[in-house]
Amino acid sequence: MAHKFDAKNKHKLDNEKRIELLPPEQTLINLGLLEGDIMGDIDCGIGYFSIPASNIVGKTEKIFAMDILPEMLQDVEIKIKENNISNVEIILIDENDLKLQDNKVTFAFMSLVLHEADEKENFLNEVKRIITPNGKLAIIEWEKVDSEFGPPIEHRLDIIYLAKMLDYLGFSNISIIDIGENFYGLIAQK
Repeated sequence: MAHKFDAKNKHKLDNEKRIELLPPEQTLINLGLLEGDIMGDIDCGIGYFSIPASNIVGKTEKIFAMDILPEMLQDVEIKIKENNISNVEIILIDENDLKLQDNKVTFAFMSLVLHEADEKENFLNEVKRIITPNGKLAIIEWEKVDSEFGPPIEHRLDIIYLAKMLDYLGFSNISIIDIGENFYGLIAQK
């Protein structure tokens, strides 16, 4: 079974060290999120990326903040209200049921999530289903090295393995993006 993040540790998702290593707005821009995109933030956690994404895409576009844990979505709801945000919609999902119609998002985003999926190919196919034709998938994952934080190395996904999996599942234009010393980014097109 895959390593799963424990919601009791959600305080670790928004701290100065993480902001330094993975600045949310700049990371989204580096991965190609644009004004006019409709973003699905899959397993959004506390909204670390959903909230800044709401500014990038513009007030008329939508961010779907999706998570399998209601306690995470409660944090997102608080941030939405505190920041008077009107373009973020919260959705409680199941791992292989994202609760959105086909071809709904132009930009599907997963940060440090895929290594937790029990059935990675099924999960990625479900993500692919909600992406519009020619839409993008952006993934951030842990480098497969020992580090002082993050999941155990045996739960991390090798970048070449993941790129090959995306190719096998029919994604195209797969590219690797530098996200810093602890992470890597992959962008692919449906």
